[in-house]
Amino acid sequence: MKVNLQTFAEIDRPTYILEEEKLRNNLKLIAGVAERVDVEIILAFKAYALWKTFPIFREYINATTASSLYEARLGYEEFGAPTHTFSPAYTDYEIDEIARYSSHLTFNSLSQFLRLNERAKKANADVSLGIRVNPEYSEVGTLLYNPCAPGTRFGVTADLLPEELPEGIDGFHVHCHCESGADVFERTLAHIEEKFGKWFCRLKWINFGGGHLMTRSDYDIELLVNILREFHKRYPHLRVILEPGSAFGWQTGSLVAQVVDVVENHGIKTAIVNASFTCHMPDCLEMPYHPAVRGAELDDDVNSTSPHVYRIGGNSCLSGDFMGCWNFGRELRVGENIIFEDMLHYTTVKTNMFNGITHPSIAMVDAEGQLKMLREYCYGDYKSRMD
Repeated sequence: MKVNLQTFAEIDRPTYILEEEKLRNNLKLIAGVAERVDVEIILAFKAYALWKTFPIFREYINATTASSLYEARLGYEEFGAPTHTFSPAYTDYEIDEIARYSSHLTFNSLSQFLRLNERAKKANADVSLGIRVNPEYSEVGTLLYNPCAPGTRFGVTADLLPEELPEGIDGFHVHCHCESGADVFERTLAHIEEKFGKWFCRLKWINFGGGHLMTRSDYDIELLVNILREFHKRYPHLRVILEPGSAFGWQTGSLVAQVVDVVENHGIKTAIVNASFTCHMPDCLEMPYHPAVRGAELDDDVNSTSPHVYRIGGNSCLSGDFMGCWNFGRELRVGENIIFEDMLHYTTVKTNMFNGITHPSIAMVDAEGQLKMLREYCYGDYKSRMD
């Protein structure tokens, strides 16, 4: 079925729609950066894990990053390559299997490394082991997403690292960003080198984590390239790895929902849709941020007198399952589409079936404008969660 990419008028039920052309544009940009500066840029499953699109990814990148056994297995089996894996805490009953699926395995603490590194090597002699370090500096403003906040459970601070690293540590993993620009990386890198530079000569690789939003329109690609080139000059022996998630899925697709009803209370009109913020767009409530809505302007003025301002409410029983308000410039009608922009990253991986609400389908529009359904959900998917 061919669809209108502006209105998605052919869609009459909630659907995440990935646009292949936009995905390929992101992949080309990311692969171009990696080639220009000889670094490895890999996909973080925590933000995007639509495995039916992995054949497209394999045309541009060679590896992925996992945070759990299931993600590592997904990368190994469906992407076709061992993963770069980090977990805050590996368990005795999973470490062997995780190691077998991994090319790189990063430990969150020295105690975990000392206790489990021999088992990991026994399970996979080729796995390269690392330690996550914490530079105690991050410009992430939302505390929920700040991995370097005081009291964080992530990473080893410089004062806790011994002068001689334990044998078997090949690399450092540093994660300090969240949808950040190259200028933030430049400032963060200064802290990383100041804190941990004296150990770099003993390492084989360094992973600068995710949050490098290089596909955002205002991202300074040339600054990133220069930063990485200069780093290479200072440490030519270090293999540099970046593992963004959002950058791959950024602005590649929408969540299309439909207006089911319009209700009014104390002068606030709410358009209730057949999707849910808490179930299908959880980052909007957690971060929190307002998603862009196609054809509407955000209007949170409590004194607004426009007759076309609507709050958008989800269809779950959670009282706070709403966002907004938006000015549509016209009266909304039951049955029409509401298009939430940029809803592929950190949505499809975080959705849930609270209330048993019908789950959005997942579809892709190919280069010819043809809609291909990747996954449709049914009652059995909900019931199986309770088995």
